[in-house]
Amino acid sequence: MPRTVYLLALGIFAMVTSEFAVAGLMPQMAAGLGATIPQIGYLITAFAVAMAVGGPFLTMAMARLRPKSALTALFVIFLVGNVLAAASGSYAVMMVARVITGIASQAFFGVAISLAAQLTDDRVRGRAIAVVLNGLMVGTLLGLPLSTLIGEHLGWRAAFWAISALTVLTALATLIGVPRLERAGAGASGLHEELKVFKNAKLWLVLSTSTLIIGATFSAFSYLSPILTGVTGVGEGTVPVLLIAYGAATVIGNTIVGRLADRHTISVQTWGLALNLVCLVGFALLAHLSIPAVAFMLGIGLVGVTMNPAMVTRVQRTANARPLVNTVHSSFITLGVIIGSSVGGLAIDSYGLRAPLWLGAALAALGLLSLLPEVRVRGKAQALTPSGATAEQPTGVRGA
Repeated sequence: MPRTVYLLALGIFAMVTSEFAVAGLMPQMAAGLGATIPQIGYLITAFAVAMAVGGPFLTMAMARLRPKSALTALFVIFLVGNVLAAASGSYAVMMVARVITGIASQAFFGVAISLAAQLTDDRVRGRAIAVVLNGLMVGTLLGLPLSTLIGEHLGWRAAFWAISALTVLTALATLIGVPRLERAGAGASGLHEELKVFKNAKLWLVLSTSTLIIGATFSAFSYLSPILTGVTGVGEGTVPVLLIAYGAATVIGNTIVGRLADRHTISVQTWGLALNLVCLVGFALLAHLSIPAVAFMLGIGLVGVTMNPAMVTRVQRTANARPLVNTVHSSFITLGVIIGSSVGGLAIDSYGLRAPLWLGAALAALGLLSLLPEVRVRGKAQALTPSGATAEQPTGVRGA
């Protein structure tokens, strides 16, 4: 595995830490900016909207640059957004900062995944992408609770200053460690070929499943801190510890899914959504009881965002994905964040703090429905497959 892959994961860790920091600092930021909890939740939504809408355009602009130059430019933009967040004196300025960092973060994901694919051959490409995406899981494991801890002891602004310092260090490591490669852009004809894959109706269903998986997870994740303190009765000082445990669950889940995704793509997503549905319903019903609430929260971490390797694998098999498809897929994933955080905030206003959990359960159920056509196809194929073969393996992929 090239060393550069781990540097790309470190960059994603910095991006994700900034993205998730708001979720762990909601009460402090609400007090500091004179806003309500749902309004702070909309900062998560703004970040996600910026990723989904602005990210692909910035990614296409970065395609004109060599990968190393593109990464450097994105680090600079991201740093500007975080410094603005740390220094913001109003909710409006913070909103602008979140938009800037969201756009840069999405573009970074696209460039990083494309570079990882460019640096590795087919035998380890899936593993390389999983390693890069592990920056997302470690961001949940360490970045979120650490930023929450810093915010609780030194103020929420200190958390964003710390993220800014991390961004500088990561950018320097990337400048030193990433090789100088030519850009992989394919020109106008290549872009036309990439656009043609969007005529595939199945691709849109696959992208929709990814949206529902992430939407179900982020409905709960975006509001874990207020749910744990306001319903479960957990003290604010305990929340960072629970978020570390949640992050550990995502790392474990990502490792398991990463090993199963290639050969059992549909089964992994089906079981993941089913277990997530059970955990979300259980959390909603028993949020007032500390032990069941924490257990179901960890279950969501184990089978929620950890579906990413299976989601990416499914998209690649459906569309033989090239950079533009990967970027659009990331936008659909981000759409799930938007739905989960924004609708979850509206639901809190109307129905209370448990409402986002019920919303997540509904989205998980819809995700299962979106998988039904392919589950039926796989079931028929498995019935016709000789004993010992693996029905979910794509044509041309050799069994172990």
